[in-house]
Amino acid sequence: MGRAFEYRKAAKMKRWDKMSRIFPKLAKSITMAAKEGGPDPDMNSSLRTAIQNAKAQNMPKDNIDAAIKRATSKDVEAFVEINYEGKGAHGVLVFVECATDNQNRTVANVKSYFNKAGGSLVPNGSLEFMFSRKAVFEFEKVEDTDLEELELELIDAGLEEIEEQQIDEDEPAKVFIYGDYTNFGSLQTAIEGLGIDVKNASLKRFPTTPVQFNDEQLEEIEKMLDKLEEDDDVQAVYTNIE
Repeated sequence: MGRAFEYRKAAKMKRWDKMSRIFPKLAKSITMAAKEGGPDPDMNSSLRTAIQNAKAQNMPKDNIDAAIKRATSKDVEAFVEINYEGKGAHGVLVFVECATDNQNRTVANVKSYFNKAGGSLVPNGSLEFMFSRKAVFEFEKVEDTDLEELELELIDAGLEEIEEQQIDEDEPAKVFIYGDYTNFGSLQTAIEGLGIDVKNASLKRFPTTPVQFNDEQLEEIEKMLDKLEEDDDVQAVYTNIE
């Protein structure tokens, strides 16, 4: 990959930091994981990951506990994970991951965001080959971190690449571990076994052929991406922006 694990990471993180709905999105991930695999994070790796990611965003413990408890409520509708693919302004390719209890509402909203931006949805599966899906783990580098040694420790668990990034000069460097999405579980187990304090773990999509856009085009594209990411049903948005 050779770049930040997502397109224009700084811009994307700035948008997420401003989103007032980020906690509900994290809570939804926790509830879905708990409903599917049980409320005990020690026995449910998906829930453990969801909680870990929520803590990385400073989500209060009370919110986390409430999200887990909500999974056992009989009144909670079952969430369905569904993806939408489309082309936005200037031909940008967009892959949208959603979790919803009302597919009609979700598809109507997502379709409207594309239409208003001069784009349109395309049949699901049309863009699958334009994105590769990877398991991504992020943690802060400490003084005694030996990346070469760590690479050797994790290669049998499915490690494809390890990368160090200094995203913020005032904070410790970040280390990113990448592997095929099918090796998420084995990598998670191996990383936890090494006692590494992972700050974020997830499955992400990377464009196989990134495209450059000029500043004016990006400004227009960003408006649609903001609308998508502000939607309560949208969990993640990926594009082919370089």
